[in-house]
Amino acid sequence: MLQRLRRPEILLLILAGSMPLSFSVWNTLLNNFVIAKASFTGADIGLLQSVREIPGFLAFTVIFVLLLIREQRLALLSLVATGIGVMLTGFFPSLTGLLLTTLLMSIGFHFYETLQTSLALQWFPKKTSAIWMGRMAAAGSFAALLAYGLVWGLMDFGELDYSWVYLIGGGSTVIIALVAWILFPQFPQPHSQRKQLVVRKRYWLYYALTMMSGARRQIFIVFAGFLMVEKFGYSVGEVAALYTVNHLLNLYIAPKIGQFIVRFGERRILTLEYIGLALVFAGYALVESAMMAAALYIIDHLFFSMAIAIKTYFQKIVDERDIAASAGVSFTINHIAAVIIPVLFGLLWLTSPAMVFFAGSLMALVSLGLAQLVPEHPGPGNEARLGQGVAAT
Repeated sequence: MLQRLRRPEILLLILAGSMPLSFSVWNTLLNNFVIAKASFTGADIGLLQSVREIPGFLAFTVIFVLLLIREQRLALLSLVATGIGVMLTGFFPSLTGLLLTTLLMSIGFHFYETLQTSLALQWFPKKTSAIWMGRMAAAGSFAALLAYGLVWGLMDFGELDYSWVYLIGGGSTVIIALVAWILFPQFPQPHSQRKQLVVRKRYWLYYALTMMSGARRQIFIVFAGFLMVEKFGYSVGEVAALYTVNHLLNLYIAPKIGQFIVRFGERRILTLEYIGLALVFAGYALVESAMMAAALYIIDHLFFSMAIAIKTYFQKIVDERDIAASAGVSFTINHIAAVIIPVLFGLLWLTSPAMVFFAGSLMALVSLGLAQLVPEHPGPGNEARLGQGVAAT
């Protein structure tokens, strides 16, 4: 029985669940923690989130680390670093302390996310990869539910201090990563990966979609959550309850989205996502009701699983030897906007929070235009509806 479970797919599902145990605790507590313990303003939270995204901007450096250690092992070490960073967070309630602990957490987080994408694209078959990625998203949602339950129980009933909750959440990820290191063998890679930076002209549409996806993500992660606390006064327990609803729905919807991508194709799914996001961001700018803001927040979160379509599109057009190197480059591209937007929009927030979300709506419309260039049947030589047949470079 144990031998049948020691498969690459099972390992990726376990690891997909281990990350949210720490990151969801960190993220759920963050806005309340920084306001209550460190007296953060919108500019401070923007700075913190920009620093958090710096390792994502430098994710391409993972390819150099892979010269020394295999992807599977590095993914596990990255999870350990993430967990330790979260464990230390509650003990340093100052801007400087939070910048340092966040940086450690973020190095582990972004290296892991880069490697998770690379391993998934290598290990999952193309025809069903969207379904497996949907299952990984569901596993992450299940683990996040456990994390939110932990936050709710320990904060509202156990009345523990922030430092203890961060310690327990981060420690859970560290333990799971170490157990996985011991129990799972080293799995072979189907194709030898290039150990150098790879940027190819024919991947241009993937790069563009990835960069815009990073910009959209920052609006949700940084400012939608901050809106809930600053404008509508949501408590830690209420924020955790909101996240719980998000992930309960995602348990069912994420695997379905994987099936829909297989059935309807990447372009249709991305089109639906970006139309919805343009409307949601405009709603954030105008909302005056706490209940309506919560509804927008839930709808916004459900669109995240549709981003699987960007990964499966890339899997269909990429040279299989480029996957590991391209995963690092794509994460760097994803974080170009992610490093800039929190700081700039944090300053804009001080003047007009609504303009932050109107800008997000405009980004969604740009992404919608790019999505129309995804071919019906992507593949090498058919990477975009415009410029088809661009030679590999």
